[in-house]
Amino acid sequence: MRNLANKGLSMSQAQSISNLCNQNAQEIQRELDSYNNCSKSITVAGQVYDLQEGMPIPGDILEKLKNKGDLHACQAFLMEAIKGKESEIDRIRKSFPDLSHLVKPEQILIDDYEIQYNVEEAWGWSQLSDSEYSEYLQAESMASHLGQFIHKTGKLTQLRKELPNTPSIEWFEVEAGKKTPVKVTKHHLSPVLMSIHEDIAEQHRVYEQRVNYYKAKVKNLVSDENARIQRVNADKAAEFLKLEKEVHEKYQLAMDAYNGEVLRLTMEFNSQRELDIKSAAALRISVDSRFQHVIDLFITAE
Repeated sequence: MRNLANKGLSMSQAQSISNLCNQNAQEIQRELDSYNNCSKSITVAGQVYDLQEGMPIPGDILEKLKNKGDLHACQAFLMEAIKGKESEIDRIRKSFPDLSHLVKPEQILIDDYEIQYNVEEAWGWSQLSDSEYSEYLQAESMASHLGQFIHKTGKLTQLRKELPNTPSIEWFEVEAGKKTPVKVTKHHLSPVLMSIHEDIAEQHRVYEQRVNYYKAKVKNLVSDENARIQRVNADKAAEFLKLEKEVHEKYQLAMDAYNGEVLRLTMEFNSQRELDIKSAAALRISVDSRFQHVIDLFITAE
C-alpha cells in the first residue's frame, strides 16, 4: 500500500487537490500556447490598428515549466494513491478464507446400472418384413404422385379451371395490323376431367390408407417396445436407488460435519475481513515531501 497511512490527506481532499492541479496546469498551458515571435499592426488613414499582440517568452519561463511539471506530478501522485487505496479495499473485499486444511468427505460412487434406451422409429421400420416394407414404399410413392396430380395446385386441377375459359377461337397477329383466326379444338370435357379426378382420388385414398396402416403399425411396435424397456429400467432403478440411499446417508453425515466447520471458519473470516475493509477505508494519503509545497498551495483553499 504505497503512500497510505493513518495520517494525511483524505480521499476527498486528494481528489479536490488533484482537480485543482489539473486546472492550474491547464492555465499555464494556455499561457504557453499564447507565446509568439512578434506583434502586428497596420496604419490606416493615420490610425494605428493592432492585429496581433506581442507575447514574448517571459524571463521566468523555466519556473513556469517547472510549476507545470510539479502540478502534473502531484496530480499523478494523488491519483495513484487514490487508486492504490481502492485496489487495496477491492483486494480485501474479494479475498476468501483458506480452507485447504479441511478434508472434504469423498462420496462413494456406486456403479450405475446399464440402462436400455428407447428405440426410435427406424427400429420400428426394421421390424417389418421385406414384403411389408416393399408394399409401404410402393404405396407411399403412389399416394404421393397421384396426390400431386389431383392437388389444388396440380395439373389436373389446372386443366379443370382453364377448360371453361378456353375460347373456341383466338386471333394470331401475322404482321402489324393484320390478324388471322386460330381454330381452338378442345379435347377435354369438364365431366370427363371430373371423372378422371374421382378415379385418381379413389386410388389415392386406397394407397394413402395403406401408408397410414404401416405408419400406425410402426408407431405401435415402437410404443410397445419402449414400454417393455421402461419396465426393465424401472426394476433396475429401484434396486440401484435402494443401495444408493444407504451410501448417501453415511456420506451426508460426514458432509454435515464438514460443512459446519466450513461455515464456522468462513464466518470468522468474513468478520475479520469487514474489520480489514474498515481499516483500509480509514487510510489517508501520506504526502511525499517533494509534493508538499504543491499541496500547501491548495490545502487552505480546499
